[in-house]
Amino acid sequence: MKKMIPVIVAIVLIILIAAAGFGAKLLERYSYSKERADLTEYFGIQEDNDAAIILQDELVEEHAKIFDNRCYFDIATVHKYFNDRFYEDKAEGILVFATPDSYLTTTIGGSAFVDYDAMFAETGGNLDYVISRYEGDVLYIAADFVQQYSNFTYELFTEPNRMQIYTEGGERQTAPITKDTQVRYQGGIKSDILTDVSEGDTVFVLEEMEKWTKVKTRESFIGYVENKRLGEKSTETIETPPDKTPVYESNTRDHKINLGWHSIGGVDGNVTLESVVAQTKGLNVISPTWFRLTGNEGEFSSFASADYVEKAHNMGLEVWALVGNVEAESADVDMYELLSRTSSRWNLIRNLVATAQEYNLDGINIDFENISLDAGEPFIQFIRELSIPCRQLGIVLSVDNYVPMDHTDHYDRAEQGVVADYVIIMGYDEHYAGSDEAGSVASIDFVEKGIKNTVAEVPAEKVINGIPFYTRIWKTGSEGLSSEAVTMGGAQEFVGDHGIAVRWDETTCQNYGEIQEGDTLYQVWLEDADSIRVKLNVMENFDIAGVAEWRLGHETANVWDVIEEYMNQP
Repeated sequence: MKKMIPVIVAIVLIILIAAAGFGAKLLERYSYSKERADLTEYFGIQEDNDAAIILQDELVEEHAKIFDNRCYFDIATVHKYFNDRFYEDKAEGILVFATPDSYLTTTIGGSAFVDYDAMFAETGGNLDYVISRYEGDVLYIAADFVQQYSNFTYELFTEPNRMQIYTEGGERQTAPITKDTQVRYQGGIKSDILTDVSEGDTVFVLEEMEKWTKVKTRESFIGYVENKRLGEKSTETIETPPDKTPVYESNTRDHKINLGWHSIGGVDGNVTLESVVAQTKGLNVISPTWFRLTGNEGEFSSFASADYVEKAHNMGLEVWALVGNVEAESADVDMYELLSRTSSRWNLIRNLVATAQEYNLDGINIDFENISLDAGEPFIQFIRELSIPCRQLGIVLSVDNYVPMDHTDHYDRAEQGVVADYVIIMGYDEHYAGSDEAGSVASIDFVEKGIKNTVAEVPAEKVINGIPFYTRIWKTGSEGLSSEAVTMGGAQEFVGDHGIAVRWDETTCQNYGEIQEGDTLYQVWLEDADSIRVKLNVMENFDIAGVAEWRLGHETANVWDVIEEYMNQP
């Protein structure tokens, strides 16, 4: 027996050691981790003055900065989340913000601001902080300044720096903490601790799961708490931020618009007014192509005539003079250079408005084509700023646009629809001189899609659709493909002279004809009263503001009967 004692002791020790090891594993498996998350890593903070942004209940990738104990957003963050109307003029070192009735500017790096009214009379003041500043080549704007014109509230927390921002209010679900516990990075007892919460604290309930609930603390830590540590849920109302949304009054008309563009190549062209409107019916606006950009400082040439305006008014026509850049390249005008600098934009605006007043114009029609992607933001800033004096003086501001395509998104039709009075679709040039295939100038699908996609961004009562008074005659031969733009009458004459039998094409909703002469194929998709009627029916279905025609003098008389019918529809 004595010999067995050591063996028994050894066995007992082995059992105890095994039990201890098993117990330790059980303890390790079921005990709560005490590891704490690296909060700078959790919030993505890389520099001492970084501040994480919690927008509503989401930790977003963008960060704010802390300068002199104030929060600043980079301008891209401002545009993305709060207000895209702040404009950075890099060339002249100023920040510009356009309201419906004034221009606010501040020199980047300063605390002073200047507020210009619609006619550029100045007032101003100083704030007790730097309004905007550069860090490297990135512009930062004080959150307090952005907040003056935007719908959000914020609270800054430290250690680490983080901003809780609310852009929307409303009812939120909350729950009390029933026992001291921790908020963990993920749902699980082994997940790292983000922060501690005490009995009686309340948290916002974001997402409920089987054993854990995603919550946000009052200090804006977003993580997970065990369901057994949460009490009965209730609701709490988050205050809605003060509404700073500006109100843009419009100079729209209470009737359909029927605008005809009058192409004028010089002062002598003004004498053709009577002849180009002689056969029109229902026309109520004429847009002479009077102004052409000529320089990067905002200069433009003018064929304006007071006599023309007086005659048009006596005919019952409003005059919305066109400002174009189609010939700007030949005049060495760089649209980015012109529009990106505030001084040149404002010079153009001042002179346009002064000219409109001098000649008693009813409106200004902006026809800036081939705007490059980098000039998109300066372009829409120009439209915002031009709208200010136009709004005050009762001058109708209309803007010509291509049929919406991905490559023209930078024209920002949605913003045009807010600040301008009318957005005009140039509902033609589906196929143009440089096209690699023959086709219609404006098939019905092209027109309908253009209107549909525009009214998705712009109120229908501000949308005017432009229709073509021209046709292209296509020629395919040994030298390849070419085309010639001709008047409606010219196209019909070509068809008659060549004995072309035309037929109605349901796909394009146009009369189509072709003929082979030797090794040359001629094709024509006619714009005529029949095709125009179908386009106008589509426009009526969308209940848009009216029609525009490019260009007066190229139509046949019977087209006006169709347009008059459209204008007389309620």
